[in-house]
Amino acid sequence: MGVSTHVLDAATGRPAAGVDVRLEYADGDTYTEIGRGRTDADGRVRAWASGGEVTRPGTYRLVFATGAYFAAHDVAAFYPEVAIAFTVAIPDEPHHVPLLLSPYAYSTYRGS
Repeated sequence: MGVSTHVLDAATGRPAAGVDVRLEYADGDTYTEIGRGRTDADGRVRAWASGGEVTRPGTYRLVFATGAYFAAHDVAAFYPEVAIAFTVAIPDEPHHVPLLLSPYAYSTYRGS
């Protein structure tokens, strides 16, 4: 299975389109990119370039280029990126990690 995500811009109440996202796997203290994507008009990454499959248990993270997203909309923002690390115990289960975003705050949860 893979990891899915979507981003909602809480300041506008709309999906955050055009956010670059990296999917990484932790190997000790080092993260290795295993997928890359960009949110579509619905704020979702529908397909990961270069894989994006979760094939083994461990620690993964999604890194969202939030600073570039807000800069493209002429909005000052506090966080240049948001990195969400999470643990995968069973790779065959779906892992959905949404991001609720605003210029000065963010929130996440394990979705379905």
